Amino acid sequence: MNRTITVKSTGKVSVKPDYISINLKLAAKDCDYGKTMNLAEKQLEELRKSLEKAGVNRDGLKTCDFNVNAEYKSVNDKRGGYSREFDGYCCRHSLKVEFGLDMKKLGAVLGSVSSCTAKPEFKIKFTVKNKDAVAEKLLESAAAEARKKAETLCKASEVKLGQLISIDYNRVELDIYSPTVYSAVDSGAVRCANIEIEPENIDLTDAVTFVWEID
Repeated sequence: MNRTITVKSTGKVSVKPDYISINLKLAAKDCDYGKTMNLAEKQLEELRKSLEKAGVNRDGLKTCDFNVNAEYKSVNDKRGGYSREFDGYCCRHSLKVEFGLDMKKLGAVLGSVSSCTAKPEFKIKFTVKNKDAVAEKLLESAAAEARKKAETLCKASEVKLGQLISIDYNRVELDIYSPTVYSAVDSGAVRCANIEIEPENIDLTDAVTFVWEID
């Protein structure tokens, strides 16, 4: 039976954000389905026009999620209980706008969004454009660390590191976002957005298990 050594390694990388992601949410509601959809379409067009003023092309506004649901509310009945009553149709539209790390452009975009009559909710995140490259660096770090640990253990045990037998890796979705929180509300967003800030680096870890033969 071949002797083996198993090493679990955690790769680590720290990257500087170079991209801004703004998540926007619109909500339209009416008891009539057709009116709800017309209102949702009007809100979307208003948002597009507002963003165009900040230099965002119409195709730069991407849909993340779109759903229309019938909503109900609980009401007291004559017997002291509760019953469900139709409360209208609600159309929720989740969108995003992304661009390079440019605080002046962010200020222009937030200024347009805050003055938009559709009144979208928004959340700002700092990330990186090339997420695949970050994931690759993370795995390279894990592999290098594992090899170093294996060689150190073999040297201490007076054995020789042999062929790599297997790699066990369960890929998880990486949360590649800076911990920096950027909040702005209504007209105050215009003033706050012009402040130059430096988002915190994005620190990531990922684990991989390697198995080698030992001689």
